[in-house]
Amino acid sequence: MSSTKEMSTVKNTTPFNGVAPSSTVRVTIVQSSTVYNDTPATLDKAEKFIVEAASKGARLVLFPEAFIGGYPRGFRFGLAVGVHNEEGRDEFCNYHASAIKVPGPEVERLAELAGKNNVHLVMGAIEKDGYTLYCTALFFSPQGRFLGKHRKVMPTSLERCIWGQGDGSTIPVYDTPIGKIGAAICWENRMPLYRTALYAKGIEIYCAPTADYSLEWQASMIHIAVEGGCFVLSAHQFCKRKEFPEHPDYLFNDIVDTKEHDPTVSGGGSVIISPLGQVLAGPNYESEGLVTADLDLGDIARAKLYFDVVGHYSKPDIFNLTVNEHPKKPVTFVTKVEKAEDDSNK
Repeated sequence: MSSTKEMSTVKNTTPFNGVAPSSTVRVTIVQSSTVYNDTPATLDKAEKFIVEAASKGARLVLFPEAFIGGYPRGFRFGLAVGVHNEEGRDEFCNYHASAIKVPGPEVERLAELAGKNNVHLVMGAIEKDGYTLYCTALFFSPQGRFLGKHRKVMPTSLERCIWGQGDGSTIPVYDTPIGKIGAAICWENRMPLYRTALYAKGIEIYCAPTADYSLEWQASMIHIAVEGGCFVLSAHQFCKRKEFPEHPDYLFNDIVDTKEHDPTVSGGGSVIISPLGQVLAGPNYESEGLVTADLDLGDIARAKLYFDVVGHYSKPDIFNLTVNEHPKKPVTFVTKVEKAEDDSNK
């Protein structure tokens, strides 16, 4: 399903008598499911959607949380308090095998796809750094360059047993020709201080890949758009039970505890919202597909006339946020370098 407001893909108007230029930019969310336990097939699927979105004029393409590697909804990994088992270890071994190294060959392929299709690309992926996994958003330019990544700083609930926590060194906002782009993954969007850090970096196109398809999530996305005076793009997977690996120990919620032959496990809900709180496209709860809208970038200034959360509506004499952007390493090696003896002194 594709929801599109019909406008030109990109339109720039020349300033007249001091009036600031306005522009519209077409953006697309891909609402689709991972091919579980098959990362090459997932990349092939991503390519098809990127090509389709670009052919329809998209300048930015956003994928859901953990699209590469998979969001392990219902997986237990054999975990309970004080309990571990071999089956859970094997399950994690398979999950780790589906994750990707950053940088790595999969990142190179995604960069090539972004360049070939002339799009900004934001991709949700499970990153492996050694044997620790991270839920990560990857950023690519239309020139085919990997710009960098954001690691989810706080996994939710049982996610903390399988994913590491990001630090302040990967909270980027990229200044691009179509606007300043950054990301908050899933319930990071509930963290007011994290959002404030993105606002302070001037975010204009706020990407929110997620696994939360609740109705309450939609309210949060509208609030963030209005609070930040930015466009919000929230991308979610749409998955049926048949798309998950067979496993007797999965624990799904009530939405799949039905008599349907192939119940929905991840229910979609991808949506695009303007800085004025208007829903531009979506939410789509029905199927895989593209959710597309044209963003009038002038809406950012219109919204901030009355409220600029880190500008004229802040109170730095009372409230102040400090963000530590230094990478946190568990081990630091300090090597003593011995000065070579001068042969002339012999």
